[in-house]
Amino acid sequence: KKNLAEPVVAAFIAGGVAGAVSRTIVSPLERLKILLQVQSAGRQEYRLSIWKALVKMGREEGWKGFMRGNGTNCIRIIPYSAVQFGSYNFYKKFIEPAPGADLTPLRRLLCGAFAGITSVTVTYPLDIVRTRLSIQSASFAELGHQNSGGKLPGMLETMILMYKSEGGVLALYRGIIPTVAGVAPYVGLNFMVYESVRVYLTPNGEKNPSSARKLAAGAISGAVAQTCTYPFDVLRRRFQINTMTGMGYQYSSIWDAVKVIVGQEGIRGLYKGIAPNLLKVAPSMASSWLSFEIVRDLLVGLKEN
Repeated sequence: KKNLAEPVVAAFIAGGVAGAVSRTIVSPLERLKILLQVQSAGRQEYRLSIWKALVKMGREEGWKGFMRGNGTNCIRIIPYSAVQFGSYNFYKKFIEPAPGADLTPLRRLLCGAFAGITSVTVTYPLDIVRTRLSIQSASFAELGHQNSGGKLPGMLETMILMYKSEGGVLALYRGIIPTVAGVAPYVGLNFMVYESVRVYLTPNGEKNPSSARKLAAGAISGAVAQTCTYPFDVLRRRFQINTMTGMGYQYSSIWDAVKVIVGQEGIRGLYKGIAPNLLKVAPSMASSWLSFEIVRDLLVGLKEN
């Protein structure tokens, strides 16, 4: 019980729970976002309203279509979120001016950035496989490696296929540079904005705001962080499927990708899928932060008991 109550351990466990809860809640919007991100300029299958696109997904693939890739996503997000929250609390020890002292917004930003880099490096292969699984059954993804029986490869099969046919371990880390470039400021902003808004929403004389105020702080932090760093997320998805057939583009570098996307699709190309993403990020981050605080407080409370 004492070990579970340690701040870093409690944050690690609570982070894993928070990640699984939040991603499952918004799985349909997460998949739609990815489908929109990877659609090239010459393909129009998902040039629909968010509602019509979700209806199309459900009609063509059923309920499984809404949840496709969510199992892999949870397998990825549980360690990702656990490492992120745990490492944030770990790095706080080295950045805080005094033990237990509140961090300044800048220190929260730096601490969150380091936590984001750590978590994405540990779990990136699962993220790239999740992207492949999310798009391989969509109507516009004409993949050459689907077998004649129509059965789609699973997580392990996809990972092995990428390893053997696309360049070994490096294939499992394709796109990690734009990912890290986007994740570091995203996670940093998320922690900084959440903790700052949380303090602002806490009534005078109280240590904790209500659950509703925590939900509001989580929604605000997620929306701000996601909007500021969204182009990096689009670049990450494009690079993760850069070698797949039928997608309509090949990029030689990050700068080449930016030039091609802006040249063919305009600035809007860097924000493809942001509408469903903003719709999902509010409930996702709100539920994530609330779940995290509930589980963390429960575990830390074991020490007091």
